[in-house]
Formats: sequence, C-alpha cells, structure tokens
Amino acid sequence: MELLKRILFGKHARLSYSQCGEDLIVASILDTLGIRRPSYIDIGAHDPVYLSNTYLFYRRGSRGVCVEPNPELHRNIQVKRPRDVSLNMGVGVSTATEVPFYIMSSTTLSSFSKEAAERLASGGTEKIEKVISVPLITLDEIIRAYMPYGPHFVSLDVEGVDLAILQSVDFSRYRPQVFCIETLTYTEDKTEEKIAPTIEFMLSQGYFSYADTYVNTIFVDKAAWKSRK
Repeated sequence: MELLKRILFGKHARLSYSQCGEDLIVASILDTLGIRRPSYIDIGAHDPVYLSNTYLFYRRGSRGVCVEPNPELHRNIQVKRPRDVSLNMGVGVSTATEVPFYIMSSTTLSSFSKEAAERLASGGTEKIEKVISVPLITLDEIIRAYMPYGPHFVSLDVEGVDLAILQSVDFSRYRPQVFCIETLTYTEDKTEEKIAPTIEFMLSQGYFSYADTYVNTIFVDKAAWKSRK
C-alpha cells in the first residue's frame, strides 16, 4: 500500500483516514509537541479504518482505547485493531449503569439521545433500526483504568451528548493535549449549525481552536502549545 501510494502520488504524499483530514492535522500538532507515538481515546469509534480519526496513529504503532456501543461495529474494531483496548460500551455522565442506544439506518448517526434519533427519523430518510441497552463507563474511569497519565489525544463523536461528556471530565487532573470534537449538527435539509456551547466550553477550559473542518473542531491545550520546543 505504501509503495503504491508513493508510485501514484510521490514520496511526500500523506494518507488520511478521517472525514476531512483531521488525523493529519492532529498528527502535525502532536509532532510539533514532540509526541511521536501518541496514546488516544476514540469515543464513538464506529469503524476501525473508515472515517477514523485514530487509525493513522494505530498504523504508526500507537495504542489506545476505542469505545463503540454498537456490538457489530465493536466486533469489527476488535478484529482489525487487536493492539487497542476495545470497549463495547457508551460513555456516561450520570449514575446510570445502562441506557438505551438508538441504532440508525446510517450507523454513523446512531445516538444515545432519543431526541436526536427521533429528529433524524422524522426527516424521512433515516429510521431507527433498533434500540438496545448499553452499559456505561465514564471518561474519567477509562483514563484511570487504561492510561492513568492521561491520553495525548481524544476523538469525540457521539451525536448529541458530546458536551455532557466534556463537562464530566476533571480537566484539573487530566489534560489531553489535543481533542477532535464534532461541532456541527446533522440535518437532512442543509440547515446544520455549529454547536457553539461545545466550542465555548473547550475555550473556557484553557484550550484553543487550532483548526476547524466545519464538521469537526480541533482543540489544543494552550499551556502545552506555549511550552512547545
């Protein structure tokens, strides 16, 4: 694959697996910070390769945690990314131990938010295929269990509950250098909007917006960036 890529595009070509090249942007940031083999947590991983913000790092030898509540998608991640910890769970923000998960006809749009799922289904194109019960774990619990020093990179795409998850993080204790967060609502009629509260919250926690691909915003810890060499 690498040889074919060089033949077709030249030795300086760089391959992205993300939706809009986010992985290459994150890789550039981490390289600047001197982090060559980053640890990561991929929340709402969906697929081990397709539209993945972390597969590029996996291919480079990194390891991390992939969280995917859809059992079928989770099994695919386990098979294709055996070095990663793969959790068939959702990331929770309350005392609940299990919650309903709405699997949509387009699995990229599946959500823990009943409101978001029903809104999508009302558009006529999408439909709720089934509702399953999924166990929950908090982001802080994932970090404590699998990377007590904290991840370098967090990718977050959970259709409607991103902000609640971020608000549950103890940023005084864990400060990932980079976040890639979906900050655009999805609609069927092209009336999508940027999710301002999520952006404002990250800014309030000492992060700045390094890049925005319209769909996702990449945030970098100000302190880490200022101390780069």
